[in-house]
Amino acid sequence: MRTPFHIFYAGTNEAAADERAAQARWPQAAGGYVRWNWLPWKFLLRRAARAHGFLDPVALLARLQRFAQPSEVHEPIELLRAGVVFHARGLINARVIQHNLDWIWPYWIERQFDPGDAAFLPRAFSITHVNLTHRNWTALGIPSCPDLPIVDPRGLVTPFLDGWSLDAWVLGGDGAVLYPSRVESSNQRLDLSDGLAVITDSRRHGVRLLGELKVAHRDGTPTLQAHYTGYAAAGGFLAVALRPYNPEGISFIHQVALSEARREWLVEGRPVVQFGEPIERHSASAYRHGDVATRLAEQTDTASADCDVGLASAAALFALPAGAPRRVEISVPLAERAQEIDTVQLWPDVLAGCARLEIPETGHRFLYEAALRTLVLHTVNDVYPGPYTYKRFWFRDAVFIINALLAAGLTTRAERALARFPQRQNPATGYFHSQEGEWDSNGQALWSLLRYRDLTGRALSEPWLRCVRKGARWIARKRLPEGRGEPHDGLLPAGFSAEHLGPNDYYYWDDFWAVAGLRAAATLCEGSAEPADAARFSSEAEALERAIARCLQRDEQRLGRPAMPASPYRRLDPGAVGSLAVGYPLQSCPMDDRRLLGTVEYLLDKCMVNGGFFQDMVHSGINAYLTLHIAQVLLRAGDARCVSLLDTVAALASSTGQWPEAIHPRTLGGCMGDGQHVWAAAEWVMMIRNGFVREEGERLVLAGGLPRRWLDSGERLAFGPAPTRFGTVRVSVGPMEKGRGIPVCWEAQWRRRPEAIVVAPLEGDAVVAAAEDAKVYLHWRSTA
Repeated sequence: MRTPFHIFYAGTNEAAADERAAQARWPQAAGGYVRWNWLPWKFLLRRAARAHGFLDPVALLARLQRFAQPSEVHEPIELLRAGVVFHARGLINARVIQHNLDWIWPYWIERQFDPGDAAFLPRAFSITHVNLTHRNWTALGIPSCPDLPIVDPRGLVTPFLDGWSLDAWVLGGDGAVLYPSRVESSNQRLDLSDGLAVITDSRRHGVRLLGELKVAHRDGTPTLQAHYTGYAAAGGFLAVALRPYNPEGISFIHQVALSEARREWLVEGRPVVQFGEPIERHSASAYRHGDVATRLAEQTDTASADCDVGLASAAALFALPAGAPRRVEISVPLAERAQEIDTVQLWPDVLAGCARLEIPETGHRFLYEAALRTLVLHTVNDVYPGPYTYKRFWFRDAVFIINALLAAGLTTRAERALARFPQRQNPATGYFHSQEGEWDSNGQALWSLLRYRDLTGRALSEPWLRCVRKGARWIARKRLPEGRGEPHDGLLPAGFSAEHLGPNDYYYWDDFWAVAGLRAAATLCEGSAEPADAARFSSEAEALERAIARCLQRDEQRLGRPAMPASPYRRLDPGAVGSLAVGYPLQSCPMDDRRLLGTVEYLLDKCMVNGGFFQDMVHSGINAYLTLHIAQVLLRAGDARCVSLLDTVAALASSTGQWPEAIHPRTLGGCMGDGQHVWAAAEWVMMIRNGFVREEGERLVLAGGLPRRWLDSGERLAFGPAPTRFGTVRVSVGPMEKGRGIPVCWEAQWRRRPEAIVVAPLEGDAVVAAAEDAKVYLHWRSTA
């Protein structure tokens, strides 16, 4: 959706459609409608700024825009809005936190504001105070509910999106206290034995707190269930605290009250927190009286607090017997009931048909199981790349997540996500829109539809094919003209693309996806009601490929090495990681393409920190999912270095099996984006899947990415049922048979047989077999 702040543009086929839309939106004036760029807004802004002693904002913006290529959309309004909200909270944090460091704060604040901690950040000229060192949390939920409470590394739980939180403390009778956010180490794990639960065990000086958190159905309503068990050798109290903050910072509470029956908290007048037994002592505090934690020694019982500032806090206390544990149960009904499309689903039912993993390494297997559940939680209705910061839709993240759903056999969720794509397509232009100015979305949407057809064997309906045709035509129209003598001739326009690639530019990432989208459209339209479209889209794909090839040839000459920078105007830098898309996931070039592998070698040589890919631009952290993109290219090339990258990403996971979008190289906590990044989980699933089975053209490659230590373990390895373009396949490897080698077996339900089965271990001799052979033996490559 355009706003008056977007500059109207011309020279593309989209402009006319925008012009008509603008005429419908804006009042008619003499000679036409009032256009924003006719108004003297620049003059008014400049005059107002100068009158108050500020910099000229128009001149400043103009200076900033010179660092990017000219483009239609400098930055989408959606991202600007999210950024404003993010830093608005940061302004409030700056006003509140540093002046009240005697409060009990979330784990990230306790670490980031501690001058003795590696996470410490000086605050002198920081306008906003935001979480830059421990952006880690774990979502809780059930397969049929879109509400996702999040739990931070010390057990602080935030039941509602961007809302207040619940914490628990132990106050020992001998003066020993346990505030989990202030404990240096704590044992937190994800329990998959009965649904999905986060268990946090904190101990200090003979005091212990065990928190068990999960979401379950209760009387038909999804409910957060919390069980806290406190222990103190000298007795004391277990306190359950209502906190006016969450893992991003302040979240206002103006009113809290205890119900008459002393079994419920009313927050902002609504009963939301229910206790399994009456509260024995209760305290509440407004901001002017300080944190409720400072008032717990008082013997008076305070039933409520009203706070005009919005920093009310409360604590419910339960007596602990000396030397014996006590367990308290709390429940919070979540905002929405299970959706009709999903009714009530149980985890075993949802996961029943998906690909199962059998390997000797329990840690890697746990990460796979956790990743599957992460995919399920974030695809209840729509596809979200995170439960909090990124709980919104992007095509860019969605296609990777849907690809993992399909590859793991979670087809129903993938279908439901894809069914929402048409409503995001502009019916007039064919543009698949999630954020304005992203030129990769159409190629990604079309590629996803082909992946769906290929991995399920289900043809697309005619309404779907109409969307495909519109989407492909948009790509063809969007391409820039050729023959003007510019390096970017024939490519897509400059855009901001993936935000971690840098300022607006003519990104190869967009073009590679566009080629894949056109080729997908050509394939999908073969044999349809309009077969001529297939030839037309194939011709457009070839023309765009030729334009890219010309650019890359010039790049090789100016760089002095075979490699693919981020754009025809960029040197080699971390943004080149986006160009790997041509090798993974698109497989649009040979596995040994010298420019592809040259780019990988540059990234491995110049852009690695602690064994993982470090994205200097924007993210300024180690990226698990981009590290796995590099690993996938190496896997295709048969390069055993992919295993070390796999292991690095495993080591970077949190104790609950999650990865934030970017990881701080010192704290190893999240430093950017969502604290549970679903794209990263999707890449872990794909790395495991492709290690066992992947397609290369008309061949199926088995055991191509398995670590040598797994093969030498003497244990059986297995994966499946795994959907492929040829049908569903189960793969098993080993154990070693004396005198014969390591058996690699496959069971398949073929829709069509691959040309060959290639068993190609990273350090072994490749074996080529026919689909019907069902078993071969692999041997280690000779080192003589």
